[in-house]
Amino acid sequence: MFLKNAICGSLLTAGLTCAVSVSAEDTIKVGVLHSLSGTMAISETTLKDTMLLLIDEQNKKGGLLGKQLEAVVVDPASDWPLFAEKARELIEVNSVEAVFGAWTSVSRKSVLPVFEELNSILFYPVQYEGEESSKNVFYTGAAPNQQAIPAVDYLKDEIGVERWVLAGTDYVYPRTTNKILEAYLKDNGVAAEDIMINYTPFGHSDWQSIVSDIKNFGGTGRKTAVVSTVNGDANVPFYKELGNQGVSAEDIPVVAFSVGEEELSGIDTTPLVGHLAAWNYFMSVESDENDDFIAKWHEFIGSEDRVTNDPMEAHYIGFNMWVKAVEKAGTTDPAAVQDAIIGVTVPNLTGGYSAMMPNHHITKPVLIGEIQDDGQFDVVWETNGLVAGDAWSDFLPDSKDIISDWRAPLSCGNYNVVTAKCSGQQL
Repeated sequence: MFLKNAICGSLLTAGLTCAVSVSAEDTIKVGVLHSLSGTMAISETTLKDTMLLLIDEQNKKGGLLGKQLEAVVVDPASDWPLFAEKARELIEVNSVEAVFGAWTSVSRKSVLPVFEELNSILFYPVQYEGEESSKNVFYTGAAPNQQAIPAVDYLKDEIGVERWVLAGTDYVYPRTTNKILEAYLKDNGVAAEDIMINYTPFGHSDWQSIVSDIKNFGGTGRKTAVVSTVNGDANVPFYKELGNQGVSAEDIPVVAFSVGEEELSGIDTTPLVGHLAAWNYFMSVESDENDDFIAKWHEFIGSEDRVTNDPMEAHYIGFNMWVKAVEKAGTTDPAAVQDAIIGVTVPNLTGGYSAMMPNHHITKPVLIGEIQDDGQFDVVWETNGLVAGDAWSDFLPDSKDIISDWRAPLSCGNYNVVTAKCSGQQL
């Protein structure tokens, strides 16, 4: 398998589709849709490897429905329109039964019409902004109420933050998340002048003036924090510039939603020590399930230096939910799986169980971790029990009355409880 992975990597570098095949001719094909080049490769390549591990482990158990699983890997190259093209290729050309992939919300928005048109299934493993529910998408990453809102509560209640910098990459997820956070902060009595909002493009590298502005904003004597939705490789120069300008975690803590173990591996973590991240899983979590997963990961990847992270756990949960739903339905047919998967529970890596809710989001714990000098996180806070993902924010006027429930008889992802009407996609 290690040799096959190496060959697959070479084919993808050349821009070709790669199917990690097994000897059996009759297989169930699983699509893997992650950027292996471009600005998001720093985060997404590991998720491709995670899917190969999960498929390999399932095949060792005998496969699924008496067949072996076959991974079909494509590289959308951090090119958002190319995601849609590659998704269509996976479904129409390669005949995959389900797809695991995407990272940025703009990539998910790009592929969404394809999955709905072709009635296929996407398991999306990354935190996102909410304000969406599709019958064809299962959101195994965090919704805002499973990451952003608890992180703000922690900063407000535990650290006493009064002034807020909402810094993000300029695309759908940061803008919508910050819109929710701005409304939430104002609902909690924060004045508009105590909220600073800034956006930068993907791959942004010149942070000098922005960090200077943050430093000045936080120099009033009132506790200030940065809530960061900066994504991809722009995080490296951002934290470095914070260090260059002497902005420490004690002065202005940063809580990040897109910085995990993978992003920290292989870089100098000195400027980041003491800063925070909010996730639903950290590699440092102590549980038998996590120990077992880490051991299998290191064996599969051939290195004990490779870390695990939150989106990997989301794929772990989502893949096992798909397997369980297929077994329950007795078929890989998308409509049957969509029906069977609601209510399915599987172990997560923090020692509990996660369930698929009727709105196609899952239940997860929320953890706040402090960055250590070895690139790991020390968990400093966590929720009591699991939090169910909310597809529609309670803090935005246009969505506070909307719910999602894909069970009959409602079978709607955008149901207004006031007007009693479904204005979105229906089964």
